[in-house]
Amino acid sequence: MKEKIEDIKQGTVTSPQGFLAGAVEAAIKYKGRLDLGLLYSEAPALSAAVFTRSKIKAAPIILSMKNNEKGRARAVVVNSGCANACTGDRGLRDAAEMSALAAKKLGIRADQVMVASTGVIGNVMPMDRIQKGIGKIELLKDGGHKLARAIMTTDTRPKEIAVRVMEQNGHYTIGGIAKGAGMIHPDMATLLSFLTTDARINREFLAKALKAAVEDSFNMLTIDGDTSTNDMVSIMANGQADNDLITAENGRMFREALRSICRYLACCIAADGEGATRLIEVCIESAKSKSQARKVARLIAASALVKSAVHGNDPNWGRVVAVLGRSGADMDEKVLDVYLQGEQVMRAGSPLPFEKNKLSRRMKADQVTIRVCLNIGAGSAVAWGCDLSQEYVTINSDYTT
Repeated sequence: MKEKIEDIKQGTVTSPQGFLAGAVEAAIKYKGRLDLGLLYSEAPALSAAVFTRSKIKAAPIILSMKNNEKGRARAVVVNSGCANACTGDRGLRDAAEMSALAAKKLGIRADQVMVASTGVIGNVMPMDRIQKGIGKIELLKDGGHKLARAIMTTDTRPKEIAVRVMEQNGHYTIGGIAKGAGMIHPDMATLLSFLTTDARINREFLAKALKAAVEDSFNMLTIDGDTSTNDMVSIMANGQADNDLITAENGRMFREALRSICRYLACCIAADGEGATRLIEVCIESAKSKSQARKVARLIAASALVKSAVHGNDPNWGRVVAVLGRSGADMDEKVLDVYLQGEQVMRAGSPLPFEKNKLSRRMKADQVTIRVCLNIGAGSAVAWGCDLSQEYVTINSDYTT
């Protein structure tokens, strides 16, 4: 059998076998929109997760970190409209109550439920609405689509995907959803992503594969340089597929598929950044090390000057070079090459002539690519961001008023 990874049409987090989801309108912040949901594995599942590195962590993150220690989560209860962050002991009690309510509904233990929240920091959870809402959630096989909408805040569209992996030792499915549009600069944005798979897999390998996938996807994503108190990416694996046990020795296809899903969701988030009109992709090549390439790529994607230039279709590549100079990465200006939208504008440290108006028109595309070749090593990395528009300022200038 030929090994391959296939996209599933209208795939979502419930595409893998044995997963159900649902969502309701609980009026947590706004009326008339989905804002409370459940994701559930009908069979016992292994789990892994990564969380924000912010020293200020929301109550649901604190609880989920504890519940994740055993690696046996079977469900996620999630809400939008309230972050339940910086809410003291009450916030911790509310997060625990959310897990208990979900566990009771599903007939599982509370420590098998991960809790996630997104929304305004400093507001307490309306637990009367949460309690009523959880009771009304209908779990469905195609409920992943509703769940993807329920976790949105300032997102303009849901972000979801699923792939089918065909390999020599069997076949299985991986699905996922994500949200995020502002306060995006992950360190593991407001970013949440929930992933599922029906693969039979070793738990230790599952955790390592998730961490590696996140490092090359969500952790290379930036919208505005602000890290959230609520970042969380989790995966559940319930072993319902007909495949040989996946381990580090035979897990190449699983790693590749999981990485591709995470990168797809990361790009969806970048393209849907608050006020965004363009996706920015920054490719760093031949850096001294991968860590230096990652640092430079994220700095360029996060630069307000670079983001503004992209918004204005301005091929001002000097702004890219300025970021390089302050990055702290090893480099030699005499061998530096820079490209905008595939056109080389700097070669071996010297400017190249180009038609400014023509390149400006090309920068009006939905995606603008910046490529930098440092030419001093083998390190490479890709980061994603978006342009900076007046709409971003408008959205965030009256977010709570």
